[in-house]
Amino acid sequence: MEFASNITAAALFQQVLVGLSRTTILFIVSSGLSLVLGVLRIPNVAHGSLYMIGAFLTYSIATAAGAGAFGFAVALLLAPLGVALLSFAAERGLFCHLYEREHLMLLLFTFSMTLVFNDLVKLVWGSDYRSLTAPGFLQGSFSISGLPFPRYNLFLLVVGPLVAFGLWYLTNRTKIGKIARAAAVDREMVGAVGINVSWVFAATFVIGCYLAGLGGALVAPTQNITQGMDHTIIIEAFLIVIIGGLGNIWGALLGALIFGLTDSLGILIWPQFAIVFPYVAVVIVLLFRPKGLLKSTW
Repeated sequence: MEFASNITAAALFQQVLVGLSRTTILFIVSSGLSLVLGVLRIPNVAHGSLYMIGAFLTYSIATAAGAGAFGFAVALLLAPLGVALLSFAAERGLFCHLYEREHLMLLLFTFSMTLVFNDLVKLVWGSDYRSLTAPGFLQGSFSISGLPFPRYNLFLLVVGPLVAFGLWYLTNRTKIGKIARAAAVDREMVGAVGINVSWVFAATFVIGCYLAGLGGALVAPTQNITQGMDHTIIIEAFLIVIIGGLGNIWGALLGALIFGLTDSLGILIWPQFAIVFPYVAVVIVLLFRPKGLLKSTW
């Protein structure tokens, strides 16, 4: 169990890029969770299950639409929308009746929804794992100082900033975003001026769950799609939200950067204990900033 020796600048740069591409997935999923936490005050444990459903839907839609760029593009468009529709049905049918309940009850309820969604996945797709190949133009790799870097990771590096900009525009430049921010601060006052807070909550919940589905769709070509893939992501997403600041979307971005980069660099520096590095970073952050790096909305 030794530290990796003779780490080159090229290898370090490569791992930073890999970490940033992993940050993209973590940010997309965590930002959706943070949005729901910040506005609705719901610790949505089922968020990871929606991420898993997004991955399975991507596989099914891409397979049905045919291999290649067209099938993947259709799946990337429709799978998150499918997750959004499922979340809308759950929110209007169940969640909207529970907003005034205690956080513990909401936590237990979302945990029960996780069990329901997991059984739904088993019923529709079975227990076998699935795998999805990226379209041809995103397969393979290119060279960085003689070291390979996957083309699909570069695609993720492009998608990440686009999603971040889209979230910034949504929350700061659109009417629904401004109303949602106001509801996060004082929902009673928003209701008092004649705005239907229930539908604001519904829209926020659906957007947050759409991001979970988008994260699942983007990760589908990079790993096996299987039951249980929701467990790791929900733990990581909650840790990212906590260290970033509860309900703070840009805190989620900062937390995802810390988590993704420490994980990637840990593989390069000390491969045997690479899995520990992100959690050590979380502990260090919370020791010095117990309330998170950025201002919490709670």
